[in-house]
Formats: sequence, C-alpha cells, structure tokens
Amino acid sequence: MATRAANKRLTREYATITANPPPYITAHPSESNILEWHYIITGPPSTPYHNGQYWGTLLFPSNYPFAPPSIRMHTPSGRFQPSTRLCLSISDFHPKSFNPAWEVSTILIGLLSFMTSEEMTTGSVRASENERKYLAARTRWWNSTGGGSRTSPDAKGSNVKGVVATAKGVGAVKAGDGGVKFKAEWPELDLENWKWMHEHGVDPATGNLIPAEEGSAPKACSHEVAALARGPNGSGSGLGAVVGGGHALQDAGNGWLRRNVWMVVGVAAVVMVLLNRMFGEGT
Repeated sequence: MATRAANKRLTREYATITANPPPYITAHPSESNILEWHYIITGPPSTPYHNGQYWGTLLFPSNYPFAPPSIRMHTPSGRFQPSTRLCLSISDFHPKSFNPAWEVSTILIGLLSFMTSEEMTTGSVRASENERKYLAARTRWWNSTGGGSRTSPDAKGSNVKGVVATAKGVGAVKAGDGGVKFKAEWPELDLENWKWMHEHGVDPATGNLIPAEEGSAPKACSHEVAALARGPNGSGSGLGAVVGGGHALQDAGNGWLRRNVWMVVGVAAVVMVLLNRMFGEGT
C-alpha cells in the first residue's frame, strides 16, 4: 500500500506525464493500485523497433520516491526477456543509485534509451535486426491476443485484474493471460489493434498473414506487414512464431538446404572432379 507521500507524488507525476508525454511514451497507473503503472513505448523511427507497440509495467515501492521501481517489458521485443525484471541504474536492482528527483518520465526515457542501445544487462537478450523488426511487426497482435490465446475482441481469458503473480515474479504477464490484462489497461489501443489485424489480414491465432484468396481485393499494406511477409530472417513469413512470451526462430538456411539438396550434391561432385584433375596434372 502506498504511503501518503508516494500517493501524492505519483498522482502529481501522472498529471505531468499526461499533459506532457515524452516522445514515443505514454503511461498511467492502474485504477486498482497507484503503485502499478503501465506504459507503452512506440518504437522510434530508424530503429529495428520502428512503430512497434511495447507494453510493460513499473511496480513502485510504497516508499517511492526514496526507492526505485521494478521495470518489466511484457511484449516480446528481441531486446528484453518478456516479463523479466530488468537490471538498470533506474530500477530496483540499484536502489542506492536512484535519485528521488527522477520521475516516471525520467525512468521511461532512460528505459527507451537503453532499449535502443546494444548494452547488455540482466534481462536483456541478443537478436538480429531482422528478428527485432519481425517481432515489432507482431507487437499489436501479441498484446491484444496474448500470443494467440485470445482470438476475438470479445473472447474471455484469465482473470488477471491487478498485479499478476507468476513464476517470474509479481508483475509478470504470460501469453496464456489471453490479452485480457492488456485490454483492461489499454481498451482503446486494444480496439485499434483488432481493427489493424482485420485490415491487414493478420490471423489472431498465429500472428501470421492470412493468405489472400484468389480474386480477392488485396489487404492494406504497411511497414509492419512487409516485415511479417519477410519473416524473422528476411526471407519468409513462416520462419518464426511468438511462443510463451518469447520467440522460436527456425533456421532459413536449413530450409533452403532441404529444398536444394540434389543441386548441392551435384556442385560438390563437380568440384571434387576438378580438384582431382588439378592435383593429378600437378603430380
């Protein structure tokens, strides 16, 4: 439960960030708990996260601002482990380095800055640029469907109101929550996401593009749809899928090898013959 000072401070900061939101950032406290904040980071241009919709939480201690919040990003990004506490100088991993003058906007600006860098820390992961672009294209789908477990705007899911306790700790959100938690906190965005999926032909169950029927009008095209069509390795939409809050990526090279195995064998045979002739002449 928030102290009177924490409640007053967070109420004031909510008014401030609502009136003057930082670029690419929006945030609000949960209606049921002022210590639980939800944020959306929109991926900035000229980054692999461009136009991605990254949802996460800040869980503040009751004595804020004299101690920092825990920071999580639930949406798979290829930069952070979903729903995992992040070790940053502005998070609860380093309470002694936290400055009480820092506000919610300061914390989220710092998170965005770290996200667009390549510095590693506890809770961060490595991924290729194409993988991050592919995941960015799937963020709206993942947020509103919970990774495919909620397949329509009215589908019911788990009861996830308030702070969620999972194996990864308080505040973690699993794919199986079905997008209900996201809808509860971001109802307008949720409706926009479902409209976007419908307009762009995205399958709610898989997050992949629905094949167009012959003779039908083409679906709307966008930066995100192009990334979905290319896939995580830049060569096809069937190569990857968001699974349980993370992502499983198949090797495009293996698929190509299976399709062209006889050509590879033939080329290898020709090379062996040429090498034998060269060495035979030399002898």
